[in-house]
Amino acid sequence: MAAGKGSRLGEITRGKPKSFAQIKGNRLIDYNISLLRQHGIKKIVIVTGFSYQDFDEEYRMMPDIELVFNPFYDQVNVLGSFWVGMQHLSEDFLFIHADSLCDPDLFEEMLRTQGDIVLPVDFDTYNEEAMGVRIEDGKAVEISKEIPIGKAAGEFIGFARVSAMALSEIKEITTNLLKQKRFAEYFEAAIQGVMDVGAHSITILPTKGRFWAEIDFMEDLNKATSEIPDSLVRLVESQKRVQRSD
Repeated sequence: MAAGKGSRLGEITRGKPKSFAQIKGNRLIDYNISLLRQHGIKKIVIVTGFSYQDFDEEYRMMPDIELVFNPFYDQVNVLGSFWVGMQHLSEDFLFIHADSLCDPDLFEEMLRTQGDIVLPVDFDTYNEEAMGVRIEDGKAVEISKEIPIGKAAGEFIGFARVSAMALSEIKEITTNLLKQKRFAEYFEAAIQGVMDVGAHSITILPTKGRFWAEIDFMEDLNKATSEIPDSLVRLVESQKRVQRSD
């Protein structure tokens, strides 16, 4: 999901897409592309919006990347961008916010964890900006930014693995929400719909203190810059060397 403008980062983006903000010389989105490629993902769908031309210039010639433009990016939230992108999904998929990062070890564990939907959750942090997760009797029952601080078990980090089994229901729920003109919804509203139906297993994966970051403000960028693991930086740099040699 890479349609965002990133206006809260001010001069850092300078008219570029939010996911083009850099940490240690690498763009946020390139960290995620590198993680996907490392694990053999052959089809990467990037939903663009603001400054889509920059994505076209950088990625349109890459055979494993498919660019999908959301012409309504400034009228809808993430759910609307997902609706545009979901037309290109038919198998198990990974959902990633392009302005989020996570430790390679956590990413790998998400891939191998069983469940129709796997949601990495940080049980150590939660604030009013967070996408909260509420758990009852060991099961995730709510995912929303509206959960009171005292009721949320933790924060969803913006990465998820979704099976093909759950995809058809995710698509139907997403379409129905948009038919109701709920254009301000996040993708997590579709996950909530799956929780409500209860037909698919949802596995909560604790982050256990491993690095992850969502970049909204300058303080987020600064914090991520100081905490990003060397393994993630090395991964991007090694793939850059491979591309140059090709």
